[in-house]
Amino acid sequence: ALLELPADYPRPDRQDYAGGLVELALDEHLTAGLRGLSRRHGVTLFMTLLTAWAALLERLSGQQDVVIGTPAANRGRAEIENLIGFFVNTLALRLDLSGSPSVSKLLLQAKAQALAAQEHQDIPFEQVVELAQPVRSLAHHPLFQVMFAWQNNAQGTFELPGLDVQSLRSPHRVAKFDLTLELREAGHTITGGIEYATSLFEQPTIERYIGYFRNLLRAMVADDTQAVDRLAMLPENERRHLLYELNDTKADFPRDKCVHALFEEQVAKTPEASAVVFEGQEISYAELNRRSNQLAHYLRELGVGPDARVAVCVERSVEMVVALMAVLKAGGAYVPLDPAYPVERLRFMLEDSEPLALLTQRHLTGLFSGIGGKVPVLDLTAANAPWNSHPVTNLALQAVRLRPEHLAYVIYTSGSTGNPKGVLVHHRGVVNRLVWMQHAYGLEPGEAVLQKTPFGFDVSVWEFFWTLQTGAKLVMARPEGHKDPGYLVETIRRNKITTMHFVPSMLQIFLEHEDLSNMPSLVRVVCSGEALPAALLQRFQERIQHAALHNLYGPTEAAVDVTAWTAPANFKDSIVPIGKPVWNTQMYVLDGHGDPVPMGVTGELYIGGVQVARGYLNRPELTAERFVADPFSSEPGARMYRTGDLARWLADGNIEYLGRNDFQVKIRGFRIELGEIEARLAEHPAVREVAVIAREDTPGDKRLVAYYTASLSGEQELAAAGAEQFRSHLSASLPDYMVPAAYVCLESLPLTPNGKLDRKALPAPETASYSTRGYEPPRGEMEMKLAAIWAEVLKLDRVGRHDNFFDLGGHSLMLVQVVTRLRQVLSRAVEMRDLFAHPQLAEMACALESAAQVVLLPITRAARKRQPLPLSLRVSAAPESDGHGIGSGGDGVTRNEL
Repeated sequence: ALLELPADYPRPDRQDYAGGLVELALDEHLTAGLRGLSRRHGVTLFMTLLTAWAALLERLSGQQDVVIGTPAANRGRAEIENLIGFFVNTLALRLDLSGSPSVSKLLLQAKAQALAAQEHQDIPFEQVVELAQPVRSLAHHPLFQVMFAWQNNAQGTFELPGLDVQSLRSPHRVAKFDLTLELREAGHTITGGIEYATSLFEQPTIERYIGYFRNLLRAMVADDTQAVDRLAMLPENERRHLLYELNDTKADFPRDKCVHALFEEQVAKTPEASAVVFEGQEISYAELNRRSNQLAHYLRELGVGPDARVAVCVERSVEMVVALMAVLKAGGAYVPLDPAYPVERLRFMLEDSEPLALLTQRHLTGLFSGIGGKVPVLDLTAANAPWNSHPVTNLALQAVRLRPEHLAYVIYTSGSTGNPKGVLVHHRGVVNRLVWMQHAYGLEPGEAVLQKTPFGFDVSVWEFFWTLQTGAKLVMARPEGHKDPGYLVETIRRNKITTMHFVPSMLQIFLEHEDLSNMPSLVRVVCSGEALPAALLQRFQERIQHAALHNLYGPTEAAVDVTAWTAPANFKDSIVPIGKPVWNTQMYVLDGHGDPVPMGVTGELYIGGVQVARGYLNRPELTAERFVADPFSSEPGARMYRTGDLARWLADGNIEYLGRNDFQVKIRGFRIELGEIEARLAEHPAVREVAVIAREDTPGDKRLVAYYTASLSGEQELAAAGAEQFRSHLSASLPDYMVPAAYVCLESLPLTPNGKLDRKALPAPETASYSTRGYEPPRGEMEMKLAAIWAEVLKLDRVGRHDNFFDLGGHSLMLVQVVTRLRQVLSRAVEMRDLFAHPQLAEMACALESAAQVVLLPITRAARKRQPLPLSLRVSAAPESDGHGIGSGGDGVTRNEL
């Protein structure tokens, strides 16, 4: 289609011919200028107007290959000039605006294309369509959706004796194309109008387009040496509205304070209030402050101060909150290391961040064996920790010499070069974000916020610190608990949670839980991390009617979130915007030259204001590329961040997110650079070329798929290599969410005519492309039921009894679907963590069949991946037992005895 609309744009599924018309007139001065421009370049007025129309379409659509239809009288033969009949044919004129051609060059191209088309105007349009073989659709015409009709024949008159006859335009109700520009000469002026499809455009939009068209024509007449994509198009009032009026977000906030200072102020107000709750543990604001102060004083002795970094590798616990707060109090920046990550990735982040200390838990110290004395390793769970005797008083900012422009944290995100990159985020941006959130949502003391986001992702920042600056209670979900809807529902009820966060993909799974009743405490649900589908929002309002849903957007490079939108009750629209900019933040939608695009037109999203991060750790070139000077700000040294996201302004001042302009993707809320996966996979000796894409062959099920060709020197390796070997190779350095589900071997990667990789031509993976372990059919009723459910969820033809759920491309959200289906089929409770511990089909079926009580020790998923357990133990209750002896503290077997 000429106008590149998003995939979910509400275009009718068949051509809708309802239309409207907006009239257009060019004054005598502009018309005279266009005639002079045409004479200078030896072109007709039709060709000049065609050039301007193509330039406008390129600016509106962002497409440089423009096809415009135009009618031809088709009376080029003398023999048919006097015949009565309709001989009109349709010509397709294709203009190439790539390479930023000047007005002069595009005029010559339009001339050549028009003359070439006229030479072949006798060829029926239907024959052209047959030869071109475009993808056919009932929703639009096959070769073009935009027309330009130039009426240059003299208009006849109609006279009747005794009557005054004049033409009367009938009401315009039909549009044969998306847009049709029809113009004619009327004396010394040019008049006409734009016919438009009312299912796609509104009248004010077309009126703006006519204004843009006039501006482009004036700019062409004024200087025909200009590049067509740099011609002045926006009127000054619209430019001012887009850049400044929509970004009028100035608001007061405590610019001189740091993140932990907001917490300390709250401690003074409510010292005895509950601050953190985790699995039966509960500590007050005063106790959290005391413990974090002691650790902070100790970190100061180790040299921690402004901009110094401290690595934190812990599972979700009270110790996690103490550690983060202590690092900030000591003046340092915390670097979260998720213990579920592969060892190689953890060590890279540790070496790259060069921390002064590593805070961890005793059972995780083995992850960092071999680092020697390079970094002090502090065990947060030690009973006799050396900081227990240190002062419990707050550290003054003046003594620490900490200022708001110093770092608060360094969070690593996926990197296109093969390694993750650390984002440097300062206190001032985070404080602005937290204070805005409190102003917007008004969290009250005594409310409860569920902290379930892995702390290596910046959503966790507001979960931690917004809660603790307001006097509310921070309820920590158990490790891996954020993936289990059943556990989440019970946690909400038990702890009277009022606020929680979901990425949309997890929200979809949560809303399918069979029992979402009796959660009256829930007040607000925050969504971010992925585009929020309209259908999912409507489903939320059906199932959780008393809670408000807030859709937020923001990259790690801009202190968590920079736009926000609250869903109205009974939402029925088809577009879910990401909202308007938050306090002291500017959002710009710009073209490739850094100029604002018109309202409603797609451009790249840039972020300016106080929340923009300092850059990337140890990556000056990348920092200079992505963090650029803000030409629209009056503040000295102001910068803006290039997000790489595509967006557009809506008429009500909200922003609509439209996807990416590069190879970065979002899957289940995780931000992934495909280049990092490709770089790692290219290291395998069997691989010569590689491409990784995110496919969504089934709506709502987005998966990573890798395509590769064989290395000329690695044919033997290729013979042994398969999905399982590639998964093993990548799992050593990439987290689970970055490991592709399928691996497709091709003789060669498909290319476009200009030699670039044709990602759209990459085939859908077949079952053999997934990791299987030698097919053996399921045995027994339970295995067969389970295999059928796996095949349904994973969209596979068959599943063998030795197959691994995660190796087949499954992930935690899919496992939730398996649990839901099992509960329906078996009509009994099924725990997700039990299935997570038994990912092989036969093992999972055995665990489901067993009536025994199984004790699951706290072994992390990461630890299971790295090395097999030397022993396994299955405990069955005795026939006469009530099944409650294990770990009960009664006369049965205790956990310690096991």
